[in-house]
Amino acid sequence: MSALANGKKWRAGVLGATGMVGQRLVKLLADHPWFTLTEVAASERSSGKRYAEAVRWHLEGPVPEVARGLVVKELEPNLDCDFLFSALDSSVAGPAEEEYARRGYPVVSNSRNHRQDPDVPLLIPEVNAAHLNAIPVQQKNHGYDSGFIVTNPNCSTAGLVVVLKPLADAFGLEKVFVVTLQAISGAGYPGVPALDIQGNVVPFISGEEEKMEAEPQKLLGKWDGNRFIEAGLGISAHCNRVPVVDGHLECVSLRLKKTATLDEVREALRSYQVSDQLASLPTALKHPVVVLDEPDRPQPRKDVNAGHGMAAVVGRIRECPLFDVKLTLLSHNLVRGAAGAALLNAELLAAQGFLKSRNQARAQSVEPVSR
Repeated sequence: MSALANGKKWRAGVLGATGMVGQRLVKLLADHPWFTLTEVAASERSSGKRYAEAVRWHLEGPVPEVARGLVVKELEPNLDCDFLFSALDSSVAGPAEEEYARRGYPVVSNSRNHRQDPDVPLLIPEVNAAHLNAIPVQQKNHGYDSGFIVTNPNCSTAGLVVVLKPLADAFGLEKVFVVTLQAISGAGYPGVPALDIQGNVVPFISGEEEKMEAEPQKLLGKWDGNRFIEAGLGISAHCNRVPVVDGHLECVSLRLKKTATLDEVREALRSYQVSDQLASLPTALKHPVVVLDEPDRPQPRKDVNAGHGMAAVVGRIRECPLFDVKLTLLSHNLVRGAAGAALLNAELLAAQGFLKSRNQARAQSVEPVSR
């Protein structure tokens, strides 16, 4: 599958398009083979302006041509698009996303508000694609027609769980202890004041540790047809903000259910691959985990863009004197952990038949896709 049946692309809108994650989405959509950007929406102070005038662009290169002339709309559910990416601040995302879903828009959200809802998939396609089976239940529960909400996890959770998945499959997991060193771009713009972060480490990120301790339980758990069953892991997280621009580094210690040598752990990570169907999605990687053997890698400056920012890069795999094994991982917080994650989720939704053109969605109710 590469586009709608008539050969056209799905029309995408971006909510919160002027923020850091919104800008990443706009940039990633500029040349996407399946999706075309047709709507951008943001706060009242930006609405009515052309996107190029409303946005304070922070990414490399100019504002993409496809976005420059788009008029920024208010958060009203009358956007001319087939589905929406939400990069809204959590202060407004919850009710806004629900209203769009109620009006028939599929919402692919990067916001935290609905991640733990009992019928909303918290999705990493390489980890738990089967959780999309919750969508028909969500639609029934809330009276949605063609609309629904799918979320991606917190930026630091995303890289961690991509690495935990192959180890959980191969050996089983009992306990996870993780310390994060998180980039300043994860705080948005203007983010952390320079005098607070320059030459410093801030050992607190509001809500971050709670997300890292809760979200893997849902991601690595099961959907039983009616509800999500958690994985039952013991997880402890310490989260720190460090003066790095992009890339969350995580130091992880693991207790496995089965005994494994370090070589077996390396092989499980290095050989992990997704299905051919998933690998065919434009943003997906056949091997989403990259294993490095150098003793001082991964490093954000050298490795953050591995796999166009979608890889989880692992190094320093060694014995742990308290648990079984410890390692260091790195992921791009704005790509693997945010915009790229949402884009991959939308691609999976398209491939699985969950995205319709708005005209098609208005003409008929969406029936559950049998898989």
